[in-house]
Amino acid sequence: MKRFWKEVSVEPGDAGWRVTLDGRPIRTQGGKPQIVPNAALAEALAAEWRAQGDEIDPQAFPLRDLADFALDHVAADRTAAIADLLRYAETDTLCYRADPDEPLYRRQLALWEPLVAAFEARHDVRLERVSGIVHRPQPEATLAKLGEALAAHDDFTLAALATLAPLAASLTVALAALEPEADAAALYAAANAEQDWQAELWGWDPEAECARAIKLAAFVKAVQFARLARG
Repeated sequence: MKRFWKEVSVEPGDAGWRVTLDGRPIRTQGGKPQIVPNAALAEALAAEWRAQGDEIDPQAFPLRDLADFALDHVAADRTAAIADLLRYAETDTLCYRADPDEPLYRRQLALWEPLVAAFEARHDVRLERVSGIVHRPQPEATLAKLGEALAAHDDFTLAALATLAPLAASLTVALAALEPEADAAALYAAANAEQDWQAELWGWDPEAECARAIKLAAFVKAVQFARLARG
């Protein structure tokens, strides 16, 4: 599709801010007014439109896609969105570790245990750690508290978490990425520790390396979106 606008602007809208193309407000992919909570996020969305050339690249709108997901999906059913996120606590990759006599276990312990311990302290919960792949359910009290913590977030933050948690296969990592001092690349590397370990042993496959870079970029962009949305 060819570029069909000349001017991109940011304007105050109903209870928020919006991007306009030649004065026409943008709508979500679901047809709703794309109203975001603050001018900073709206400016970042506008920058995606301004960066387009004569031909539109549909893949170059990650922030827009996250905003649309918040408005079209999360806002429509927050209960379902939170339930989906809690599944990443029940099977959190940081809780499933190699056997203690394996070298990989030592790396997992060094990378993961500080994150899990900080998560437990921050949310006043306890997570079960497992050696091996046999599922062990998390305590009901833990899931209840995490559900309350997720419910306290706005729709835009939940939309960011809906990208972060699957990419990391971890709610621990996803919520840690919301912290002001969070290093997105380091958190993604921690979540990806087992794959990186295998690559160090056997070498990187070019396709796998490309896929990792794409996922890391999406993770970093979702962190950026959450920070912008939360001001």
